[in-house]
Amino acid sequence: MSSISNTIAAIKPLDPALHESAQARLDILTKPQGSLGRLEEFARRIVAITGNTMPEIPRKAVFTFAGDHGVAEEGVSLFPKEVTPQMVLNFLRGGAGINVLARQAGADVVVVDIGVDYDFGGVDGLRHMKVIRGTRNMRKGPAMTREEAEKCVEAGIALANEYADKGYGLFGTGEMGIANTTPSAAIAAVLTGRSVADVTGRGTGIGDEAFNSKIGVIVDAIRINQPDPSDAMDVLSKIGGAEIAGIAGLCLGAAARRVPVVIDGFISTAGALIACEMAPLTAEYLFAAHRSVEIGHGAMLDRMGLRHILNLDLRLGEGTGAAIAMMIIESGIRIYREMATFADAGVSTAE
Repeated sequence: MSSISNTIAAIKPLDPALHESAQARLDILTKPQGSLGRLEEFARRIVAITGNTMPEIPRKAVFTFAGDHGVAEEGVSLFPKEVTPQMVLNFLRGGAGINVLARQAGADVVVVDIGVDYDFGGVDGLRHMKVIRGTRNMRKGPAMTREEAEKCVEAGIALANEYADKGYGLFGTGEMGIANTTPSAAIAAVLTGRSVADVTGRGTGIGDEAFNSKIGVIVDAIRINQPDPSDAMDVLSKIGGAEIAGIAGLCLGAAARRVPVVIDGFISTAGALIACEMAPLTAEYLFAAHRSVEIGHGAMLDRMGLRHILNLDLRLGEGTGAAIAMMIIESGIRIYREMATFADAGVSTAE
């Protein structure tokens, strides 16, 4: 079996008894039952995912995967492809939005070159896991070979295993890649069955003419490549991206290791959706950080059965929404761990 098959085989359903155990503790804390709403939900899910009835405050890492896209030559983004390596270097210097928010969340940022069309040399701090130097233009044929897509997924699995072994207990996903909302929208259309127009947004803020062209590019890519919605790897290779594949692998690897993953916005969710189509149980290990302003985001979350935590009109990517949501999830864990019970505090219970 391949590492992907082995990983999928290791993903197990959550034990309902762990949910019940966590709920029993939440119900005896000094508050009306259920009064902390979704914070209680997050605590229950962390207990069930980790299998630890008194989970520690986790070490956190946000993985920001970077890759270029051949479809950028179709004019689907406001920015040139040179911005991808420029932003990678900005991440490494600590100057990007994800760096700021990850510092606030107490999370490490792991920057991964999985498919950038640029030679970074031996730059410090970068995880060099390059599989391809950018995808090919999916309007003219498959973005990747199936083997390339599999190698990108395997890279994400390897990172999940490495950081689980290091003791990290909460992962976040992020990405950087000019034009990557285009393959993400294509994936959303194919896997949710929605029309391209219903799942395609303006990405970096393109105008009407470019937006209409973007829809046409995606329609053409799907028509030309004929991705099979019953085969997630086929979809990924034909109309996906290297960073999307890396995120899919991270989600699979984390689920196999019982590490919860906070998925960021539109592009990260495309990667998570690929993972869930490959192994549906993966969804039990995922938290949806927020609802992006990209219109196709909700359709993908619905497909996975996930409810977003925040709605802040975010559309940056990088893992920024995941970093913010990590703080909310940690609040739930702290309530569960640190709040006194009625018996401990000598407070009378409801009659």
